[in-house]
Amino acid sequence: MRYFDLHCDTLYKVCTDNKTLNSSDCEVSVNKTSAFSDWFQCMAIWLPDDMNSDSQLKYIENAYRFVRDEISHSWEIKSEVVSRKASEVLMNRTGICWTKSSLLAALLRANGIPSGISYQFLTRADDNADEGYIIHALNTVFISELNKWIRLDARGNKENVHADFCLDEEKLAFPIRSELGEVDYRDNNPDLDDRLIKILKESKNILEVTTDFMM
Repeated sequence: MRYFDLHCDTLYKVCTDNKTLNSSDCEVSVNKTSAFSDWFQCMAIWLPDDMNSDSQLKYIENAYRFVRDEISHSWEIKSEVVSRKASEVLMNRTGICWTKSSLLAALLRANGIPSGISYQFLTRADDNADEGYIIHALNTVFISELNKWIRLDARGNKENVHADFCLDEEKLAFPIRSELGEVDYRDNNPDLDDRLIKILKESKNILEVTTDFMM
């Protein structure tokens, strides 16, 4: 199946102008999909009104806080549900850092704000490397008003994690402890790494996800 983007304003126009999705002068209609596939799926996502803002900076902050605070980290709530992509994170209201960062990037890009994925190599345990390591994902965001990239970590806060929105300095979830072999790659990738996507696709229980490689 091939996919195309059915903008929410198309649905709005159909409703307000008493048109149909089957045949209309809208940008996308059912009749126009024949070049793509015999089958298609329509989806729309409505986000809380308090995320909207006329200020791009305020929208970035609102989107960040929405993903950080309203989407639970799977490990914190002990949820086995595997959210494999941004839309599933939004639907399930839970995900790990890999897909929470994918959701934030999607919310920002949908409003014309460049955003990517950055990685850290962290210990699974809080105070030692005995339990091995895990790949941690966070976001890069371009602030056009300042003409610079910043990084935001929407993993979700807890007792010893205090990430926050800040333009002047990074306030990420985890400080890097090089003495334990941790690494901050400070990279900027357009999409989630293929190896992480493969792990998610094959996973049946998100609590059992592990990585045995460095980025």
